[in-house]
Amino acid sequence: MIEESLRERFDRYFGRVEVGIYSTLALLLSVTVIAGIASAGKLLWDALSGWTLATQTLRVLNELLVVLMLVEILHTVRISIRSHVLVTEPFLVVGLIASIRRVLVISLEMATLSKEGAWPKEGDNIFRYSMIELGLLGLLIFLLVYSITLVRRYPPPREFKDL
Repeated sequence: MIEESLRERFDRYFGRVEVGIYSTLALLLSVTVIAGIASAGKLLWDALSGWTLATQTLRVLNELLVVLMLVEILHTVRISIRSHVLVTEPFLVVGLIASIRRVLVISLEMATLSKEGAWPKEGDNIFRYSMIELGLLGLLIFLLVYSITLVRRYPPPREFKDL
């Protein structure tokens, strides 16, 4: 009897600690998201005012995709605070966004490399490794989309939701 009362008290206490940690994490992520949006906005404004949007596209896109990943992580933290359950799908979505972000960055870097006219000495190696990375990222994107589909199609059994 006393042992169960003590166990319940510890459970409530650590539940509150968990919510406090998640809330602090959510606040810090929110500040980071706002700073990321401000940074992307400044980059975009500087690019538009200096007529250098074509050269700054990669940096702006990179910033915005990082913000999108942070928002998805914030969503995961919010779900964890509300339900006290760690959900799989948002992590898969963050991985998908990160993979797509990397594909876009590699594509824009290769376009910049080939547009400069003079192909550097190590250009062949850079191109080869970039193509290998793009192939692996394509496979990873396929697997992540397939995993998200499976998670949505086959939700966990009810007895696991209450843990």
